[in-house]
Amino acid sequence: MSGERPKRPLSAYMLWLNENREQIKKENPGSKVTDIAKRGGELWRGLKDKTEWEQKAIKMKEDYNKAVKEYEANGGTDSGAPKKRKKVAAKPAKKVKKKESSEEDEEDESE
Repeated sequence: MSGERPKRPLSAYMLWLNENREQIKKENPGSKVTDIAKRGGELWRGLKDKTEWEQKAIKMKEDYNKAVKEYEANGGTDSGAPKKRKKVAAKPAKKVKKKESSEEDEEDESE
């Protein structure tokens, strides 16, 4: 049995955020994780030159694709792994309206 399937590569944004998260935290002390992520998104959108991060992401994607091909060539499949099931929200039981009483009324009227 071969090892685990390679993990998907990070996006250019995630690579950038991982490298800049500490700086964002320093600039916004006491901020929640969600606030840090929100600020990171604002900074990323405002970033003029994303080439460095996009190039890193492309390289990681290429390495990932090679690793997946090697994994599959060595007999690796996902068939042995348990599939993640989508959580289906439990539907509340439908309340059955009492039609019996109206049907009984109709029966009473017909007699």
